[in-house]
Amino acid sequence: MKSREVFGVLSAFAVGLATLAVGAQAFAYQGPEPDAHFSKCAKACADCQLHCDSCFHHCAELVAKGKKDHVKTMHNCVDCAEVCSTAARLVSRHSALSSPACEACAKCCDLCAESCEKFRDDKHMAACAKSCRDCATACREMIKHLAH
Repeated sequence: MKSREVFGVLSAFAVGLATLAVGAQAFAYQGPEPDAHFSKCAKACADCQLHCDSCFHHCAELVAKGKKDHVKTMHNCVDCAEVCSTAARLVSRHSALSSPACEACAKCCDLCAESCEKFRDDKHMAACAKSCRDCATACREMIKHLAH
Protein backbone atom coordinates (compact mmCIF):
# COMPACT_ATOMS: atom_id res chain seq x y z
CA MET A 1 0.00 0.00 0.00
CA LYS A 2 1.28 3.43 -0.82
CA SER A 3 1.66 6.03 1.88
CA ARG A 4 -1.15 8.09 0.34
CA GLU A 5 -3.53 5.12 0.56
CA VAL A 6 -2.47 4.39 4.15
CA PHE A 7 -3.06 8.03 5.08
CA GLY A 8 -6.50 7.90 3.44
CA VAL A 9 -7.48 4.74 5.33
CA LEU A 10 -6.25 6.18 8.63
CA SER A 11 -8.09 9.44 8.02
CA ALA A 12 -11.32 7.59 7.27
CA PHE A 13 -10.81 5.47 10.39
CA ALA A 14 -10.28 8.59 12.53
CA VAL A 15 -13.43 10.21 11.14
CA GLY A 16 -15.36 7.02 11.89
CA LEU A 17 -14.12 6.93 15.49
CA ALA A 18 -15.01 10.58 15.99
CA THR A 19 -18.52 9.91 14.67
CA LEU A 20 -18.92 6.95 17.03
CA ALA A 21 -17.72 9.00 19.99
CA VAL A 22 -20.23 11.79 19.27
CA GLY A 23 -22.99 9.26 18.77
CA ALA A 24 -22.14 7.44 22.00
CA GLN A 25 -22.53 10.66 23.96
CA ALA A 26 -26.14 10.82 22.82
CA PHE A 27 -26.71 7.48 24.56
CA ALA A 28 -24.83 8.40 27.76
CA TYR A 29 -26.78 8.56 31.00
CA GLN A 30 -28.70 11.83 30.98
CA GLY A 31 -30.76 11.39 34.14
CA PRO A 32 -30.38 13.21 37.43
CA GLU A 33 -27.48 12.49 39.75
CA PRO A 34 -28.21 9.54 42.03
CA ASP A 35 -29.74 10.52 45.36
CA ALA A 36 -26.94 10.82 47.92
CA HIS A 37 -28.92 8.87 50.54
CA PHE A 38 -29.35 5.91 48.21
CA SER A 39 -25.71 5.97 47.12
CA LYS A 40 -24.38 6.20 50.66
CA CYS A 41 -26.56 3.34 51.89
CA ALA A 42 -25.85 1.09 48.90
CA LYS A 43 -22.10 1.64 49.30
CA ALA A 44 -22.22 0.94 53.06
CA CYS A 45 -24.18 -2.26 52.44
CA ALA A 46 -21.80 -3.42 49.71
CA ASP A 47 -18.78 -2.66 51.89
CA CYS A 48 -20.31 -4.56 54.79
CA GLN A 49 -21.05 -7.54 52.57
CA LEU A 50 -17.37 -7.69 51.62
CA HIS A 51 -16.23 -7.44 55.25
CA CYS A 52 -18.71 -10.08 56.39
CA ASP A 53 -17.77 -12.52 53.65
CA SER A 54 -14.10 -12.01 54.49
CA CYS A 55 -14.81 -12.46 58.19
CA PHE A 56 -16.75 -15.65 57.43
CA HIS A 57 -13.64 -17.01 55.75
CA HIS A 58 -11.47 -15.87 58.67
CA CYS A 59 -13.79 -17.56 61.17
CA ALA A 60 -13.94 -20.73 59.08
CA GLU A 61 -10.15 -20.96 59.23
CA LEU A 62 -10.24 -20.48 63.01
CA VAL A 63 -12.93 -23.15 63.38
CA ALA A 64 -10.82 -25.52 61.25
CA LYS A 65 -7.98 -24.95 63.74
CA GLY A 66 -10.27 -26.07 66.55
CA LYS A 67 -11.59 -22.73 67.80
CA LYS A 68 -15.23 -23.78 68.04
CA ASP A 69 -16.22 -20.52 69.74
CA HIS A 70 -16.17 -18.91 66.26
CA VAL A 71 -18.88 -21.13 64.76
CA LYS A 72 -21.80 -18.86 65.65
CA THR A 73 -19.96 -15.75 64.45
CA MET A 74 -19.01 -17.51 61.23
CA HIS A 75 -22.68 -18.22 60.49
CA ASN A 76 -23.77 -14.71 61.50
CA CYS A 77 -21.19 -13.20 59.14
CA VAL A 78 -22.19 -15.21 56.09
CA ASP A 79 -25.90 -14.58 56.71
CA CYS A 80 -25.29 -10.88 57.26
CA ALA A 81 -23.33 -10.72 54.01
CA GLU A 82 -26.33 -12.14 52.13
CA VAL A 83 -28.73 -9.60 53.59
CA CYS A 84 -26.29 -6.72 52.97
CA SER A 85 -25.86 -7.80 49.37
CA THR A 86 -29.62 -7.86 48.82
CA ALA A 87 -30.09 -4.48 50.51
CA ALA A 88 -27.31 -2.93 48.42
CA ARG A 89 -28.93 -4.09 45.19
CA LEU A 90 -32.44 -3.00 46.15
CA VAL A 91 -31.34 0.40 47.43
CA SER A 92 -29.12 1.08 44.43
CA ARG A 93 -32.09 0.68 42.09
CA HIS A 94 -34.46 2.67 44.36
CA SER A 95 -36.69 -0.35 44.86
CA ALA A 96 -40.00 -0.02 46.68
CA LEU A 97 -38.62 -2.74 48.95
CA SER A 98 -35.65 -0.63 50.06
CA SER A 99 -37.13 0.22 53.45
CA PRO A 100 -37.89 -3.35 54.59
CA ALA A 101 -34.55 -4.51 53.16
CA CYS A 102 -32.75 -1.79 55.12
CA GLU A 103 -34.66 -2.68 58.27
CA ALA A 104 -33.62 -6.33 57.97
CA CYS A 105 -30.07 -5.33 57.09
CA ALA A 106 -29.71 -3.04 60.10
CA LYS A 107 -30.93 -5.79 62.44
CA CYS A 108 -28.61 -8.38 60.90
CA CYS A 109 -25.69 -5.96 61.11
CA ASP A 110 -26.39 -5.31 64.79
CA LEU A 111 -26.35 -9.05 65.49
CA CYS A 112 -23.21 -9.66 63.44
CA ALA A 113 -21.38 -6.74 65.05
CA GLU A 114 -22.24 -8.07 68.52
CA SER A 115 -20.88 -11.48 67.56
CA CYS A 116 -17.63 -10.07 66.18
CA GLU A 117 -17.12 -7.68 69.10
CA LYS A 118 -16.90 -10.65 71.47
CA PHE A 119 -13.40 -11.26 70.10
CA ARG A 120 -11.84 -7.95 71.09
CA ASP A 121 -8.25 -8.87 70.26
CA ASP A 122 -9.01 -9.94 66.67
CA LYS A 123 -8.42 -7.03 64.29
CA HIS A 124 -10.17 -8.78 61.40
CA MET A 125 -13.33 -9.18 63.43
CA ALA A 126 -13.09 -5.63 64.76
CA ALA A 127 -13.06 -4.33 61.18
CA CYS A 128 -16.11 -6.43 60.38
CA ALA A 129 -17.93 -5.14 63.45
CA LYS A 130 -17.16 -1.53 62.50
CA SER A 131 -18.40 -2.08 58.96
CA CYS A 132 -21.58 -3.64 60.35
CA ARG A 133 -22.15 -0.68 62.68
CA ASP A 134 -21.60 1.77 59.80
CA CYS A 135 -23.97 -0.18 57.58
CA ALA A 136 -26.67 -0.32 60.26
CA THR A 137 -26.41 3.45 60.68
CA ALA A 138 -26.64 4.06 56.93
CA CYS A 139 -29.64 1.74 56.66
CA ARG A 140 -31.46 3.49 59.50
CA GLU A 141 -30.75 6.86 57.85
CA MET A 142 -32.13 5.45 54.60
CA ILE A 143 -35.33 4.31 56.34
CA LYS A 144 -35.80 7.84 57.74
CA HIS A 145 -35.17 9.34 54.30
CA LEU A 146 -37.74 7.03 52.70
CA ALA A 147 -40.34 7.89 55.35
CA HIS A 148 -40.39 11.52 54.16
